[in-house]
Amino acid sequence: MSKTTATGTTPERADDPDLGAAGSQLSTAPREELANLPGLGVIGWARWFWRQLTSMRVALLLLLLLSLGAIPGSLIPQSGIDETKVADFRKAHTFLAPIYDRLGLFHVYSSVWFSAIYILLFVSLIGCIIPRTWQFIGQLRGRPPGAPKRLTRLPAYTTWRTETEPEQVREAALALLTKRRFRAHLAGDAVAAEKGYLREVGNLAFHIALIVMLIAFAWGQLFKSEGNKLVVEGDGFSNTLISYDDFKSGNLFTTDDLVPFSFTLDKFTGTYEASGPNKGTPRTYQAALTYSQGAYGKDKKDLVKVNEPLEIGDAKIYLTAHGYAPLITVRDGKGNIVYRDAVPLLPLDSNVTSTGVVKVLDGYKNAKGVSEQLGISAFLLPTYTPGSETASTFPALRNPVLNLTPYHGDLGVDSGIPQSVYQLDKTHVKEFKDSKGAQLRDNLRPGQTMKLPNGAGSITYETTKEWANFQVVQQPGTAWALGGALVAIFGLAGSLFIQRRRVWVRAVKGADGVTVVEMAGLGRSESAKVPEELGDLAGILWDRAPGAPDDTGAEPDGVSDSDAASAEGAEN
Repeated sequence: MSKTTATGTTPERADDPDLGAAGSQLSTAPREELANLPGLGVIGWARWFWRQLTSMRVALLLLLLLSLGAIPGSLIPQSGIDETKVADFRKAHTFLAPIYDRLGLFHVYSSVWFSAIYILLFVSLIGCIIPRTWQFIGQLRGRPPGAPKRLTRLPAYTTWRTETEPEQVREAALALLTKRRFRAHLAGDAVAAEKGYLREVGNLAFHIALIVMLIAFAWGQLFKSEGNKLVVEGDGFSNTLISYDDFKSGNLFTTDDLVPFSFTLDKFTGTYEASGPNKGTPRTYQAALTYSQGAYGKDKKDLVKVNEPLEIGDAKIYLTAHGYAPLITVRDGKGNIVYRDAVPLLPLDSNVTSTGVVKVLDGYKNAKGVSEQLGISAFLLPTYTPGSETASTFPALRNPVLNLTPYHGDLGVDSGIPQSVYQLDKTHVKEFKDSKGAQLRDNLRPGQTMKLPNGAGSITYETTKEWANFQVVQQPGTAWALGGALVAIFGLAGSLFIQRRRVWVRAVKGADGVTVVEMAGLGRSESAKVPEELGDLAGILWDRAPGAPDDTGAEPDGVSDSDAASAEGAEN
């Protein structure tokens, strides 16, 4: 079969001298009229900007910029996540820190430039989706377009002659295409059918899902809250702002949004590999809690494990850390108990070698009756092995030894300067001296007591409790974000793997009274499946309307693939 071009005219020679003037301008209007044309104006420029913003090209560009903009938030410490790391970065990079401050790289997700990209992307996606949705709804309400006049110009085409009446051929074609899940109808002397509408559904679903994810992300950032609380075995926690050790929240979060609940840490259980190459590796990390929701909720029990949070309303309670808290009792020179509490120590390594400070601020009087403050540096080895005095050899409490170094004087807590609970300000304190004049320090096992010199009192290491750190997170919109992500994946898969295509079947009487059947197919994008599918349909229709005896006797002509340019012209 002969192929035709998209247009029936022959292009003029590019080197024709008469084309010089015409080729220098796109309009046939005189230059004077072009010079006097009015400018776009404010409304014109606004329309131009809106068309550019809502184009798919700009939407993809903004999505790329948003992805690139999120990279610094992953590589550079963020002030909303860890202020300590930000402070350490400032000290270590005195040249880069001021630059990062000006660029807002220490708070990327709340910076002006990231918010601008975020909002523009949001507007761009909405501007893209709304007109495309209405256009697609119009296509669903309408019918597939009628057959072009020249089916031979389509990229996939076949024809044959049959003695079957045209009406019967069209009815058979309509039934066949409907059975193959085409939307088909009779349009004049041809059957018009279309298939693959799910491609556009997937495309729209993908973009709508992106909007849902953007809204969910923004909602979560504005109304989120995140707090940490260290709880010793036997102690409890109530979900109020003053109960947290540290707390961060979104700009629109209020204390009224806190989920009312409370819990008590009944017991923490940690087990470890006892031998082999993985010796000391945790096997079990779990916290047994008794919790209640609301002011008059009934007590319930549950276990919180790593990556298995306890969910109470919109709040999730994660187990994030673990350590030991020696129970210390301090007596003054008269034997009165002035301090008795479990002191959480900070782990230093994977074997939970721990350090901390015991601070006795009130009630202590030395042997002379003078009120003082006591500061006791504590260093715990959960498993002490002779020859390894500076580090524990196993994370469990197999042979605990607590090293204590006491000081007396002014701990500086009344100066108004914040202090770490794990550090001791030794500026205004004095050491206790032993009988040899050396600084007093001693290694204690559970139940043992250190005597302070000159009848100044005693320090008893009674037992060791365990503590667990919990992170309480409220972040609305996570379910919407997950749903949007799943819809986006399936929508993208549909838009990539489903092809929208059209098929036309024309059956008319020829000059000799024999029915001429023409079949043609057109895909919205180039694909080898269109000719294959058309060939399959033509083979089935051939069986229902076989070729005429005086024809070549062969089945339908092979489906041809013409230029894509021919296909574009055929749709018009």
